[in-house]
Amino acid sequence: MDLSIIIINYNCGTLINDCLQSIIDAKMNIKYEIIIVDNNSSDNSKQNVNSSFPATKWIEMGYNAGFARANNVGIRHAKAPVILLLNPDTLVKENAIENCYREFTKDDYIGCGVQLLNLDETPQISGNFAMKGGLNYLLPLPFLGSALKQLGKLFKVKRPNIPDTNITKEVDWINGAFLMVKKLAIDKAGLLDEDFFLYAEEAEWCGRLKKYGRLCIYGQFNIIHLQGSTANKTFDSMSGGYKNLFDRKGLQIMLSNLVRIRKQFGALWYLLILLIYIAEIPIFILGTVIGKIFGKHTYNLKMTINYTSNVWYVFKLSPVILSNKKHFYKVL
Repeated sequence: MDLSIIIINYNCGTLINDCLQSIIDAKMNIKYEIIIVDNNSSDNSKQNVNSSFPATKWIEMGYNAGFARANNVGIRHAKAPVILLLNPDTLVKENAIENCYREFTKDDYIGCGVQLLNLDETPQISGNFAMKGGLNYLLPLPFLGSALKQLGKLFKVKRPNIPDTNITKEVDWINGAFLMVKKLAIDKAGLLDEDFFLYAEEAEWCGRLKKYGRLCIYGQFNIIHLQGSTANKTFDSMSGGYKNLFDRKGLQIMLSNLVRIRKQFGALWYLLILLIYIAEIPIFILGTVIGKIFGKHTYNLKMTINYTSNVWYVFKLSPVILSNKKHFYKVL
């Protein structure tokens, strides 16, 4: 076995079928296995997969375990020396998995990704750089974030990500929609942190993996990623990205990001970033009111209320987060 492909399923419906079909259609010239770990789906995806793709291995979690825990189960069952964590809302283009595998196994990188594309083939952010203290998590803030972006441009601060590339680029962490890792590196760095339910777990994991080797994006290989399709349905959210902090999905993103800051950068950085999130509340309310007066409807009162509620939720959890003891940070 050359490659173990692990896909997490949660009510993915036809998405996972399309993903699997794109893998089969690529007609890869390597020995691979597909392991699907199911997070207690209530749709008919198991029957559909077993009927159309009987060679896949199906593992039941028995509850909605999220990304990290389910992938860890898949990794424990994997037989190959190279692991690919692949989202079910992806479509393989031009044999990207095999091409990536062959490039990866001849290089000395321990983890890699590819250039992710939207359905219209415009680029998605695939590779990222770790900013000290997780300062990049302030950029989605409605008003303070915009001010920080302007300051960053003024002082020519390096972007925290690679928006688009068609060559190999070294990075600090890789989007979990397509994350290929050598098992020898996992044996050293450990599995994904099971405190995370969803979001930021791949960033924290890459931080540990990077202690044992380099990570990269192979921009010359492309995968279609229907960004956030499954999560949006689960959280009943309209946001396809990771910048929305104003609903239940936004709460999970905010919480996971701050948990990652505590784990990777320490308690002081966590407190500083949380303090800035709190300071955003009156600025957000004032900016929204002024915007409404002048006819600019970028934000509304409901967004300010939901943002405040999300920050309050995280604030109440702060004693647990600061203690750094095991805890499952799941908001569903």
